[in-house]
Parts: sequence; structure tokens; C-alpha cells
Amino acid sequence: MSKTAFATVTALALACVLSVPSALAAEQTVTLQVDGRKIVGTLNIPDDVETPPVALLLHGFTGSRDELAIPSADNEGIFRRTARMFADRGIASLRIDFLGSGDSEGDYADTTLQGQVADAMAAVDFLGARTDIDPRKISLVGWSLGGTVSAVVAGRSKTPIASVSLWQPANNPANAMAFLMGTDAVSKGLATGDVPLEAKLPWGSTVSLKEPFFRSLTQIDPVAESVAYHGPLLVTAGLNDAIVFPQPESAQVFLYYHQGPGELWTRPMDHSFNSFQDHVTVDELIDKTADFIETASK
Repeated sequence: MSKTAFATVTALALACVLSVPSALAAEQTVTLQVDGRKIVGTLNIPDDVETPPVALLLHGFTGSRDELAIPSADNEGIFRRTARMFADRGIASLRIDFLGSGDSEGDYADTTLQGQVADAMAAVDFLGARTDIDPRKISLVGWSLGGTVSAVVAGRSKTPIASVSLWQPANNPANAMAFLMGTDAVSKGLATGDVPLEAKLPWGSTVSLKEPFFRSLTQIDPVAESVAYHGPLLVTAGLNDAIVFPQPESAQVFLYYHQGPGELWTRPMDHSFNSFQDHVTVDELIDKTADFIETASK
């Protein structure tokens, strides 16, 4: 790897917020140094479990490590909820902010798919060097563009990956971005140079991105990259997903080329697992993924 991670751990609070169950008593904020810039993450080690399996959670486009807030669950973030429920099942987790996102250093306008892959590879190296989790049982869980990153990391990682769960992954990142922000925006982005393009997103917010981001979407093929990974692969498909489209075909393509055990999990859900309606499907997905990780870790 051209980007070497030097990981230092900083414990911020020994006691958890009152609303967080005791399974997260060992939650810590950690930092990874990648090319001199700081990536911030949250490491959850479940209580009373010696060297548990661990999942690396990779957030989606414009997201952050806690991920989208669920209104019906007191606005708990989907990945924070995942980490809590995983801990209850004896599974450790690390969720990171990619450089330029959340609390990590950098400007989001400078993000690229290659950069996010490098950040995730550094996080895998960080987990592989720890003694409080089982470095032979590292799983990847990525949502949306984070799923794309997970597919690439699974194929490239020199550290063995126990299982990979792709939640609504983009098999063609450039097309997914065209669905999200429009083909005109993507075309303009490919010619913007070092001047950030401000693009409007369907939910009303805007994002500023430079040309290298748009180019990076065409320079990595996540399906081709994932072929080198032969371990257990879970891919989810939301039949009402209007961002990664069409479904379930977009999800199935990962499994068509996968030379190993694989499973497709479909539900009549949107790209956010119907989380703006309730947390029923989110919880079902988290439990399914925990089952998948446990089986792969035996």
C-alpha cells in the first residue's frame, strides 16, 4: 500500500451516554494517521467477550460514521445502531469517517473513490494489528458508496477478510451518481478541474466536489475488483431503491461474478431501508448481517 496507517487510540469517555446500553461500555474514539491526516473512528468492543470478531462499517456518499438518523428510534444513526446491536451479539465494530467527512481531517470536495478505498484499507490494517479483537475474523459492512468501497477492499486486502456485506452497493458508481444528481451535474463535474462544483441532491441539500471525484467514479470497477475475494458475500437489494437501480439486478451482478458462497437479501425497501417510516427493516437487516458475520466467523 502506498498509504501506511499509523494508528493511535484515544479513549474519550469511559462511561457511555445514558441512552446507550451497557454493551457499548467499551466504546472508544480512535484515530488513524493516513499520509499525515487524521481519520476519526469509533471502536466498539463488547463486554465480556475475549477477542471477538469485528466488522468495519463504511458509510455512504456524504455520510459519516454514525450514518443517517432514524426518526422512530430517537434519531439514532443507522451505523451507531448497528454497532450497538452487533455488540449485543458479541461482535466488535469500527466505524470511520472517511477523510473529509464527519470529524476526520480534510475537505469533502477533495474526496475520491480511490481515497476512500485507501482510508478503508488503513482501517483494516489497524484492526489487523490489534490484540483485543480476532484479526482473523475481520468483516466488511458497507452501505451504498461504502458498499462499493467494501467490494474493492475485499478484493485488494492482504489481510484476510472473513465476510463481506454490501448494503445497496453501487455496481456502477458513475451511473449511480447520475441517478442521484443528474447527468448534467456529472458531465459538468468531469470538466470542473480544481474548482468545486456545487450539486443539488434529491433531499434538498447540496454537495461541493472537484473533478477528481467524478473521474474516480469511472476509474474503479467494484464488481471486477471484488472477484479476487472468494469468501462469504451478502448483498442486499431494495426493490424500491431509486438510487441504485434497477433492483435486484444491480445487486445480483456482484453475485454473478463471485466465486464463493453468496446470498442475496431483498426487501420492498428504499435506499435507506425505509428508515424514515420506522426501524423495522433496519433492525431486520442488522440482525441478518450479524447472523451472516457469526456464521462466517465460526
